[in-house]
Formats: sequence, structure tokens, C-alpha cells
Amino acid sequence: MSGHDAWADRLRAATAARGRLCVGIDPHPSLLDAWDLPRSADGLETFAELCVEAFAGEVAVVKPQVAFFEAYGSAGYAVLERTISVLRGAGTLVVADAKRGDIGSTMSAYAQTWLGAESPLSSDAVTVSPYLGFDSLRETYALAAENGRGVFVLARTSNAEGAQLQGARAGERSVAQSIVDASAAINGDGLSTVGLVVGATRDHGLDLSEFSGPILAPGLGAQGAGVSDLAQIFTGSREFLLPNSSRGVLAAGPSVSALRDAAATLRDEIEHSL
Repeated sequence: MSGHDAWADRLRAATAARGRLCVGIDPHPSLLDAWDLPRSADGLETFAELCVEAFAGEVAVVKPQVAFFEAYGSAGYAVLERTISVLRGAGTLVVADAKRGDIGSTMSAYAQTWLGAESPLSSDAVTVSPYLGFDSLRETYALAAENGRGVFVLARTSNAEGAQLQGARAGERSVAQSIVDASAAINGDGLSTVGLVVGATRDHGLDLSEFSGPILAPGLGAQGAGVSDLAQIFTGSREFLLPNSSRGVLAAGPSVSALRDAAATLRDEIEHSL
């Protein structure tokens, strides 16, 4: 089995068994406060452990936001390493939300960090930024394919500020559309190494008809997107659609059972809608 097939097959199997919801683990300081945890590495560890207990083996995909871990330095990265390891050990796919983007040997090092088989931060997929040039990520795509991992490329993000750059025209198409088209070309073998990040908003303005890979769709809940909108927003792109909710689910914490119930309820709403 090729690396391409391994990622697509694992993603397909996971979502068939546990639905298409991707839950974010975002230990934002305000959430630590809400869960009555200290803003420290110890608080971070407790937060992460509660999330792992709630979501491991229950949802298909979990997306730790790397920034909230690295804020605590080496101790934070140690928590992230354990979080990734335990989730993956339980069969839950992990997307490291690192949004890395660079050139040459630096980008290759980032790729090895998140997609390398021997890295302590090794994840099933990573988010990357193509805005130093789509081709600056070629080695990252190759490593992902080789190791049976995925890459989610930022195309049209859910933040309002993204429109100025992503919606700018590059010839006859938008910059974001050029990212979609280049990603579709990489996946031209019919497989799914390269995915997209497309915000779950009505105005993404993209033609996704030629793209068959996975789409990570943030913006559900706290950023205003509704479950009932998904089928209309992502017409024809629903098999590998991964609607993402972070704050909407995490607000149910710190109770493990409440977190698990919130994720299950949202997952069921998504599956019904799609």
C-alpha cells in the first residue's frame, strides 16, 4: 500500500466509524480559567488529559492547537508529545494545527517534526501555509505521501482578515483558488495526501468541484457557521469534509462525560446534516 493510500484509507475508516467531526484541543488561557485550572504547564497537562479521556476513541479526528502548548516552552511541548501519542495510540487521528510555512531546509525540518515517523511530535497530518509559494511545500507533500500522512493547506481561512490576501486576484482566479487548483493537481492520482483548510462560511467563493481530497472546515459554532449550512456550503465535497469545532465543544468542560456528550451531539448533528 502506498503512503497516499494509507492516509486516505485511515481517514475514511475513522470517519465511517466515528463521524466527520474534528474536535480542537485549544487550551486557551480563558478556558483554563473556566475549567478552574492554573495558567501553567500543570494546568495545561490537566486540560489535555481531560480532553484525551473525553475524545480518544470517541471522535475520528482531534486537532491540537500547537500555539497554546508551545506558550509553556519545553514543558508545553512535553504535554503535546504525550497528548499526540495517547490519542494516536487509541486510534484517533491527530491533525497538528501548527500552520508551518517556510522554504528549503527550514520547511523540511518542520515537515520532519510533524510528519516524520521517528519524531516525538509525529502526527497523522499537519496544517501548513502555502503563502511563501505553493511549491515551497513540495518536499512536505512528498514526505507526507512517503509516511502515509496528510497535509492540510490553508486556502480560504475563516478569519475576516484573510480575505485581503486570499481573495486577491492572481490572473483570472483568486489566490485561494490557485491553492485549491494546485492541491487538486497534486492529488491527481485520485488519492488524498493534500487537503485544504476552508472556513465554514457561506462566502468562501471557491470552486471545489475538481478537488476530491479532505477539507478541514473551521468556524463551526463560535465563529458563526451552523451545522445546517454545511451541506450547502460544501456541495459535492462532503465525503472527506471535516467540520471543526473547538470552543463550542470545550465549553462543556471540565467534565469528561459532558465533553464527550457535547462532541457526540455535535457529531450526530453533522452526520444528519450531511
